Amino acid sequence: MIAAVPTRFTVLIPARLASTRLPNKPLADIGGLPMVVRVAQRVRSGVSASVRIVVAADHADILSACASHGVEAVMTRVDHVSGSDRLAQACDVLGLDDSEIVVNVQGDEPLIDPGIALSVARLLEQHPQTAMGTAAHALHSEADFHNPNIVKVVVDASGHAMYFSRAPIPCWRDGAAAQQTATVQPLRHIGIYAYRAVFLRRFPQLSPAPYEQAEALEQLRALWHGYRIAVHISDTAPPGGVDTPQDLERVRAQFAQPGS
Repeated sequence: MIAAVPTRFTVLIPARLASTRLPNKPLADIGGLPMVVRVAQRVRSGVSASVRIVVAADHADILSACASHGVEAVMTRVDHVSGSDRLAQACDVLGLDDSEIVVNVQGDEPLIDPGIALSVARLLEQHPQTAMGTAAHALHSEADFHNPNIVKVVVDASGHAMYFSRAPIPCWRDGAAAQQTATVQPLRHIGIYAYRAVFLRRFPQLSPAPYEQAEALEQLRALWHGYRIAVHISDTAPPGGVDTPQDLERVRAQFAQPGS
């Protein structure tokens, strides 16, 4: 059972129109609604009415689609190099106080569990000295454990991230037999983040970390500069997001089912 919703809590959904694998992805139709609207509605279905949900768009067409369906949206620059840069600008556009908690929900996650958004926001209430929160779940598939497209994370005794990697971590020195009898469970990182707005504004100004560049994982910048990331361990794996046309058809089929 999730505890009370944080008092100051804003969900920001970055939405960029350009996409190499799936053009105009935020506006892709899913059961009669644009995908970015589906994401906002999905989050809304599981959070308090006091939680503000805002799409951070880079194109007027996204603003128009959101306005047509009652979803708040703000315009951000087209040339942002990362999602965190877009979110930082959105914080300024919205005039968010530095103390506010911001949750980043990706705009291609129309099946996201709203409970995860609440859980990562709660992390920052539970850990006052922590700049960021994120999530993970137990990883049971050996193929996924060795898949470089699946990010793994290891945490310390207090539930803070020690490292994120595309490599299989932890690595059992004595091989598969030792892994099978170990008490340590590999964790798959879930790409959802909570930030304090003051840190989100500061983050784009931090110099990129060598490990961040090697792994292509932006969150390693925070660890490199000494900031802590608390990790919520989810009981279940989240549904996949939409990166390809095949993903889009899978999600469309799910929304086409009765009761969806």
